[in-house]
Amino acid sequence: MSEYEKSNLGDSASSIIKNHMIWSMGAGFIPVPIADLFAVSAIQLDMIRQLCKLYGTDFKQTEGKAIISSLTGSGLARLGARAIKFIPGVGSILGGVTMAALSGASTYALGEVFKKHFETGGTFLDFDTDRLKKYYNEKFEKGKEVAEELRKKQESTVKAADLSESMEKLRELGEMKASGLLTDEEFEVMKKKIINS
Repeated sequence: MSEYEKSNLGDSASSIIKNHMIWSMGAGFIPVPIADLFAVSAIQLDMIRQLCKLYGTDFKQTEGKAIISSLTGSGLARLGARAIKFIPGVGSILGGVTMAALSGASTYALGEVFKKHFETGGTFLDFDTDRLKKYYNEKFEKGKEVAEELRKKQESTVKAADLSESMEKLRELGEMKASGLLTDEEFEVMKKKIINS
């Protein structure tokens, strides 16, 4: 395989990992504590299936579930512990943010472990969870940073869209005032509503 082909393969794997990480973060917001763990596990299993297909390795669902449990066991235990501590109302939202970040970090780390294993010619048959556990833990820490970057990027995209929408509403309001459809007082009241929202 040429360096170009290896690079394309690595980019495709990274894209699969990032997409599943985003889906895992979304699943972390599920308000039912145990349901989000099952959803994240299903997303991670699908990610492994896609990575297997990409690298031409046979996917084995039972072994995949066992590897996920073995590598992410402590991470999922942390997720579960946080889920139990949910406080109704605002606490559950704050807990959801944490769950989303940890879910994303876990998926990122798991994907990176499989990517590294498959890039070195590994298969399900020679997957050594004990040996790769340290690498998973390192990537889990990195995954928390990546999850935070994704969250900030999403937040800024939403803010930019909101700002653009507000600017458009103000422009339309100005046109309505200029054409005599709104009095100065009505214009000021509506402008304040848009700015405050």
